[in-house]
Amino acid sequence: MEISYASPSASSLASSNSALSSMPSSTRPVKVIPLQHPSTTSSSSPAGGYSAGVLVKKWTGKVKQMTWINWMELLLPCSRWIRTYKWREYLQSDLLSGITIGIMLVPQAMSYAKLAGLQPIYGLYSGFLPLFVYAFFGSSRQLAVGPVALVSLLVSNVLGGIVNSSEELYTELAILLALMVGVLECVMGLLRLGWLIRFISHSVISGFTTASAVVIGLSQVKYFLGYDVSRSSKIVPLIESIIAGADGFLWAPFIMGSVILAVLQIMKHLGKTRKHLRFLRVAGPLTAVVMGTTLAKVLNLPSISLVGDIPQGLPKFSVPKSFEHVKSLIPTAFLITGVAILESVGIAKALAAKNGYELDSNQELFGLGVSNVVGSFFSAYPTTGSFSRSAVNHESGAKTSLSQIVTGIVMGGALLFLTPLFEHIPQCALAAIVISAVITLVDYDEAIFLWRINKKDFLLWVITAITTLFLGIEIGVLIGVGVSLAFVIHESANPHMAVLGRLPGTTVYRNIQQYPEAYTYNGIVIVRIDAPIYFANTSYISDSKQTQ
Repeated sequence: MEISYASPSASSLASSNSALSSMPSSTRPVKVIPLQHPSTTSSSSPAGGYSAGVLVKKWTGKVKQMTWINWMELLLPCSRWIRTYKWREYLQSDLLSGITIGIMLVPQAMSYAKLAGLQPIYGLYSGFLPLFVYAFFGSSRQLAVGPVALVSLLVSNVLGGIVNSSEELYTELAILLALMVGVLECVMGLLRLGWLIRFISHSVISGFTTASAVVIGLSQVKYFLGYDVSRSSKIVPLIESIIAGADGFLWAPFIMGSVILAVLQIMKHLGKTRKHLRFLRVAGPLTAVVMGTTLAKVLNLPSISLVGDIPQGLPKFSVPKSFEHVKSLIPTAFLITGVAILESVGIAKALAAKNGYELDSNQELFGLGVSNVVGSFFSAYPTTGSFSRSAVNHESGAKTSLSQIVTGIVMGGALLFLTPLFEHIPQCALAAIVISAVITLVDYDEAIFLWRINKKDFLLWVITAITTLFLGIEIGVLIGVGVSLAFVIHESANPHMAVLGRLPGTTVYRNIQQYPEAYTYNGIVIVRIDAPIYFANTSYISDSKQTQ
């Protein structure tokens, strides 16, 4: 084995060589490498200017080496799968997946729009053009983009405190919010800031989604009960409003909604547990709409409220308005952006790994951002990737983003030809679709798992869930993220330290708590610090050394 040393100059090289020649022959050979000094011109230049110049040269060199194909893949990620598309193998799977998700998305889009406090038509708009844009600019080939329950609740929560949902300003602010979210996602993607989301732990996300699912479910109960319930993102006002309005309870929507919800849950369970009945999971929302519409027409009960008139035709181009409210929407835009990134990038990475291709997280952010920006000019509210629809898209055999284009075509056909049929859909049927979708977000299994594995993560889950339920969504997220960062800082400032001992008969040193047979030395303590040493943990390390 050779041990290499670097000498500072040629003179020291000579002295090192003479010393080497005088060494006994039994010693190990030592290879001496002279230190190469930088040139006078480079050393005279400032360090900052030199490094900046190197970076510029590297960047310009990469740009010059890029071919037109590289530029095409950078600007339009869809060209990566278009150039290698296997028509005979992929086309049938993509068509089937796209039609399947389209059938699933049409009723879900209307349901989520109602959850957001908007007219159902805006859910259909949000599930139309953003899908085409994402198919060209997004990097995931299986992610299903469109309206989702959690983002819809966030939109409803913030806008409900600014203006009444029946006013036109409410819709304008929802569309403006899509533009703001899109711009933030584009900026984060271009500046490659996706790594910031890593500081939000999985425990925070699980606790947040669980509490949000409970709030979403309670907010939809009003369509089952037949009377109005106050809009709130806190559980206590919702329960108080439900109890206070009990005198207005109606049996007809309650029975119809409960039956439709039961059918949805049975179909979902059969679709998950039995492979030959997998289609039932996809057909659930459509079945709920058809079943509810049929019952509403047959029974013709005035106590069952219907969706009502829905405009027919594709969305028209219009510039978002009400920019004077931008300042009040900034916190919610950041919150929706964070939730959208976590919800989309997480499942997109999982699907990319399962299908054997690489996913660029920053390109994913840019693709989501562009889809929201373009969608805002065509009356769409904030959209992102959906857990449930993406999973179904993958299970249906989607190979590329062509399935998203097919889904968009299905949505366009619904807007052009089917909106007159949607007028007779009962509100309780759409509410049942939302409740059925968010039931899967109640992640109590994760809480049980964390309790068994890591009590600190379980505490973080509980704190986030409770604060979100009782203090509201924004405060819940802030407290959850704050506590998560506090845990990270605490672990960094109080690093794990291990006293090492030498294993018998070796030169290997290991933790004496894990290897009690390791030798230690009187008067000498060998310590391994499992973290970088910096100003925040120096006092802890010093105190730990004194106590040992």
